[in-house]
Amino acid sequence: MNKQALRKQALDARAALSEADFQNRSQQIANHFLESVDLSAIRVLHTFLPVIAKKEPDTWLIINRIKSIYPAIQISIPKISGDHVKNYFLEGDGQLEVNKFGISEPTFGAETSDEAIDIVLVPLLAADIKGNRIGYGKGYYDRFLGACTKDSLKIGLSLFDPIDHIPAEAHDIPLDQLITPQGIISFR
Repeated sequence: MNKQALRKQALDARAALSEADFQNRSQQIANHFLESVDLSAIRVLHTFLPVIAKKEPDTWLIINRIKSIYPAIQISIPKISGDHVKNYFLEGDGQLEVNKFGISEPTFGAETSDEAIDIVLVPLLAADIKGNRIGYGKGYYDRFLGACTKDSLKIGLSLFDPIDHIPAEAHDIPLDQLITPQGIISFR
């Protein structure tokens, strides 16, 4: 199946989830992340902000718990700038504005250098059993992940189990781990 067909299949599967099932899956992902990922030496965690209307995993469940349990960890969030992702430290709700794609983005704040990021929570529509992923097709995260250090841990969050195969291209950056409602899969 080509990437466009896989995107449609993933979007349809998300849309078919009941609100209760979506919330439950998001909570399970957050629980697995916080129970299984070693955050003791993490200084900067980058995360996407979810578009709940598109039923993207609710990363606010992770953000809010990190802020309360690990206040020393700085949260970095993305803003689309041209065809690239720029990152800013999360400073508070007053910092956010919804862009034309329905994504909350920072309107101000201190910029985060790509090299400073220890963990990236990567948005995706689907991932396969080798750590390949597909997003919405614009390549923003592949360019961003390519600029991060090789030691930055790339963790995908998915409401569904991985599929068998996603066709990968030379510019695609694979995940190190995938977290689903069922648990964590490591590709490293």
